[in-house]
Amino acid sequence: MPNFEPTLVETLENLRKEGYTEDFNIRFDSLICGNVCLLPNQFEVDKTFRFEGNTNPSDEAILFAISSVDGDIKGVLVNSYGTYADEMTKEMVDKLR
Repeated sequence: MPNFEPTLVETLENLRKEGYTEDFNIRFDSLICGNVCLLPNQFEVDKTFRFEGNTNPSDEAILFAISSVDGDIKGVLVNSYGTYADEMTKEMVDKLR
């Protein structure tokens, strides 16, 4: 595994250099990016990074490096923990676990 910097921004920059250029968002049962929609069976989580805030729990985040099963799309998903996390289906939760 490559050596990534300790901050979210630095890790995102390094992932971009590796080809993870899309920015995904969670839409309850899928990941979306522009006009692309990936269901859980259409993507893989390649890498996961966890970032903890020093003093504020709202600063905690998890970063996923994601690629489509067909290999055509690579991108990142940033989500927060706990109360601040996006609502999603059990299938999505299991996939991102």
